[in-house]
Amino acid sequence: MEYKLQELNLANQDTGPYGITVSDKGQVWVTLHKANKIICIDVDEQMTEYSLPTPDAKVLCLTVSSEGDVWFTENAANKIGRITKEGIITEHTLPYPNSKPFGITEGPNGDIWFTEMDGNRIGHITEDGKIREYELPNKGSYPSYITLGPDNALWFTENQNNAIGRITEDGQITEFKIPTPASGPVGITKGNDDALWFVEIIGNKVGRITTSGEITEFKIPTPNAQPHAIIAGSGTDLWFTEWGANKIGRLTSNKVIEEYPIQTANAEPHGISSVDGETIWFALECDMIGKLTLTNEK
Repeated sequence: MEYKLQELNLANQDTGPYGITVSDKGQVWVTLHKANKIICIDVDEQMTEYSLPTPDAKVLCLTVSSEGDVWFTENAANKIGRITKEGIITEHTLPYPNSKPFGITEGPNGDIWFTEMDGNRIGHITEDGKIREYELPNKGSYPSYITLGPDNALWFTENQNNAIGRITEDGQITEFKIPTPASGPVGITKGNDDALWFVEIIGNKVGRITTSGEITEFKIPTPNAQPHAIIAGSGTDLWFTEWGANKIGRLTSNKVIEEYPIQTANAEPHGISSVDGETIWFALECDMIGKLTLTNEK
């Protein structure tokens, strides 16, 4: 099997690409947490920049809603932001200070759901800016990434509680402990097999959890790979970033993990995304955006 890996250099240095998502129109949106900006790369690889109103907001994760708006978390500014289709930016301050919002995704009814790392809460915000939050059962759970599950509930990782969480639209929370102790779950995504998939940054594994809570784990071949984010690919493939190993990982439909080295040393891959499952985009904190495409696959 062969693959093509491209790295797009950003014009400015020390920008810190972190979160990345691809819209259904093929636009690639990336957060630059050091530069305090969000960029959009269109299908012709033309780039548009959006500077955030709040200085040093430390924008991290983002999602494109079904309405075409971009929603994002401002970790240091304690805000949830939005870029409309017309390019207008609005920000909404969270009710409690120093909540450290991180992961973000769209829920089943169009509300935007997010995690609060230090606030130990899951929140959601309506289009008109109304916020509601739900406290997690265990203190210091450090909720990280969040995704919409096949059961229309929101699923999220609890990095310090070693658990996968589930919250319904009305705020009912269930937690499922991960078999590997102190595994440090981070990224989570809905797979194409009606299950949720997550990565363990300390446990060095990829995990699968069914909607009934059954967990299976797959060990990554490279020691201390430090997997960070994960996304569904074509078929039942899963793709994930390996921050420590400087690679992009792939869990195939045969449950075999393959790894693809990033050309630039110490690139620090974080966010990962795809809209078609064939072209995989990822954010490299070394001021680059990566694109991986498999070729000649049999």
